This record gives sequence, structure tokens and C-alpha cells, in this order.
Amino acid sequence: MPRVWEVPVRDSTRVRDARVAAEEAAAVAGLDERRTAAAALVATELATNLLKYAEGGTMLIDVVDPPVLPEGPAARSVQIAALDHGPGIPDVPAALRDGYTTTRSLGAGLGTCRRLADDFALHSAPGRGTVAVARLTRGPAPGAAGRSPGPHAGPGGNGEWRAAGVRAGGVNVPYASATHSGDAWAWHRSGDRCTLLLADGLGHGTQAARASTAAVEALRQWAHLPPGEILGRLHEALTGTRGAAVAVAQVDTRTERLRFSGIGNVGARLREGDRWRALLSRPGIVGVHRPGRVREDDLPWTGDSLLILHTDGLPSRWSPAPDAGRPPADPAVTAAVTVRDASSSALPVRDDTAVAVLAPDPPDRP
Repeated sequence: MPRVWEVPVRDSTRVRDARVAAEEAAAVAGLDERRTAAAALVATELATNLLKYAEGGTMLIDVVDPPVLPEGPAARSVQIAALDHGPGIPDVPAALRDGYTTTRSLGAGLGTCRRLADDFALHSAPGRGTVAVARLTRGPAPGAAGRSPGPHAGPGGNGEWRAAGVRAGGVNVPYASATHSGDAWAWHRSGDRCTLLLADGLGHGTQAARASTAAVEALRQWAHLPPGEILGRLHEALTGTRGAAVAVAQVDTRTERLRFSGIGNVGARLREGDRWRALLSRPGIVGVHRPGRVREDDLPWTGDSLLILHTDGLPSRWSPAPDAGRPPADPAVTAAVTVRDASSSALPVRDDTAVAVLAPDPPDRP
């Protein structure tokens, strides 16, 4: 089962916890000593910034697949996300310059975080707060050759991950800072088809995590099938577990179509132009109730499309922000902003929360 690290940063003692979590995640991802040290520095600086500029926030640390799928096997990354409800950053370009810091930080700053990471993205809005997401992958530091790679490029900045034409990303928040989340997401490519899955194991805790992990592992075998058929196969894979709510979205990059099917209470919102459309799942629990004929939506997929899948950890009345994913944003940032904006002390979370986002990969992106 995948480990997820959530570190609420409310005082300086939790900065060390964020660093240790990044080091533990680096060990899971197989990072070498140099990249592990880089991950620890990035986590420390982002946690310090939460205290310095926002009076606290949350660190989410996970091990994820690359944002754009390569044709062959891919090295996994440590993903470090920092979320806050602070005042926002008034001058983002200045904050991203190396050395922009105060005496309370390490002197690294967001610019150094961006240089050390294979991927780094930032969203900040006045009055709403800031979200920063960094990913570090096995291999030499991207700045070792004297330049920083373009956003979402592969290790070393050579851009080999761009051929997929679709990007995905997500964040996962375990209930009550548990070691494992009962939610899980994954994506795979088979030919022209890119398939995104989000599973919510029944309940929360270790048994729920086993159910959602079984869905993720089974997807590797069945990603070449249409979503409705995938759900049928997943029922067999989840038999004997608690079962899970599961949504499957699949983009065919050749025909530019999106197909979607879901069973259970995993939500889906698709942006169509200037409006959002809810995609409906049928009631049930995969692995417990054998699905009959599963509804499958078939919709256009354009350069402006954006799909957000989420588990029921989000409030039922949640709706996407008008600027969700604009300008073309790292999908993990969009997912983290969704979690941040939908949460508040007045709406306590009573379950694991995961958000996964599917977006086009702009052909003119550097």
C-alpha cells in the first residue's frame, strides 16, 4: 500500500517533520543521496515559508508517477505540496528568484526549490493563499548542467515525457493524518489511450487502503479496455476486499474523445468551455456488488478541457473555482488548490480526500 505523509505545519517543530517525511518518501522512490538531500531541502524551505508568510499550512508528501507518461518504464517522483490560506504572494516573479528570502529561512528560497526540482509550480491568489508543488525524480539534479528544465520535462530537462499529449496529477490527504489513505489514484497509457482511475476504499484506514490499492494495481492490466469494461474487471480484482467506489476516465488522443464511467460516490467535473459539467456515476461498490451494464459517457476532449475527479472527502457542495487550471497549470497544483479551497475549519473532513486531474498537454508548452 502506498504511504502518504501529511504534516500540518503550525509551529517550527513541524518543519523537521516535513524534512523527515521527504527523506522517507525519497527512500521509497529510490532517490540517491544527492536527490534525497535536495528533497529534504525543498520540503524544509516550503514548510518554513508556510510559517513565515501564512502563519501555517499543510505539507502533503507522496510518491507519484510522472505528470506526462513516457512510452517506457518511468522513474517515480517524490511530490511535495505546500498548501496555505494565507494572504498570497504579492510579487510571484520576485519570490521565484534565487536568494529571495528573509533571515528566518535557510537562504534557499522558492527559486532554489524550483531549480532543485524536476518540476515546480506555484499558484497564489490574494486573499486565498498559495499552493506550491515540487517533484524530484531519480537522477542528477536538473540544475547540474547549469540550467533549469522546462516545466514537466523529464529528468535532465530533455522533454521526453511530452509525447503523451495528456497530463495528470493529484494529491491525497489521509484522514486524521493517518499513515495510509483509503483513497488512491493512478494513470496508465495504452497506445493512444490515457486512462485515469480514482478509487475510494470503503471507510478509511488500512483495509480501505488495501481495496483502493488493489484497484490501482489491476488497472495496469486492463488500461487498454474502455472504462465500463475496466470497472467490470476491477470488480473481480477487489472481491475479498472491503470494496471501493471507483471512477475511470479515458482520453483517446487520436480521436480527441473522453470516455467516463463510475460506480459509487467518486465525483467528476468536466470543464466544457466556460461551464462545468458533472459526470454521473451509478450507485454501488466495486468488489461487493457485481456491476451490470455500466453507463459510459462519451464526450469531446479539446485543448481547453479539464477533468477533476474527487472522493467524498470534499464537501458535497464543492464547485471548481473560475480559474481552475488556468493558465495551463500543473494538474497536481490544480488538485491541491481544489483541496485547499474546499476545506475550512467550518467544514471538518471526516474521510480521506483525494483529487486527481486530467488536462491536455499544450503542444507549445516550453
